[in-house]
Amino acid sequence: MKEKLFDSEAKVMEIIWERGPLSAKEISLIAADSIGWNKNTTYTVIKKLEAKGFIRRDEPGFICTPLVSQEEIRKKEATSLLNKVFGGSRKALFSALLEDEELSELEIDELKSLIEKR
Repeated sequence: MKEKLFDSEAKVMEIIWERGPLSAKEISLIAADSIGWNKNTTYTVIKKLEAKGFIRRDEPGFICTPLVSQEEIRKKEATSLLNKVFGGSRKALFSALLEDEELSELEIDELKSLIEKR
């Protein structure tokens, strides 16, 4: 996956990931309600997502199906942030994330467990 997912595209993908395959009309109604977009804006974003290979639209009803998982996008975006802002240093990233954050004992244990599994 070479293409970048822009913020507006991520909003539409969130709708599709949360609810599964939906018609373009259903997506536009949800986006109008949750984001305040008009139909044309939503349809434009859907077309961009299709052109980039993030979704597939099928007839009848222009049913939009995700071709990439939310986890794939999360990993790609995290890696991009890691490399662009922190020079690839996971330590620097975690230090920045945890610097001002109060963590519960449960959260600390969960983070330790994730690290130990690596």
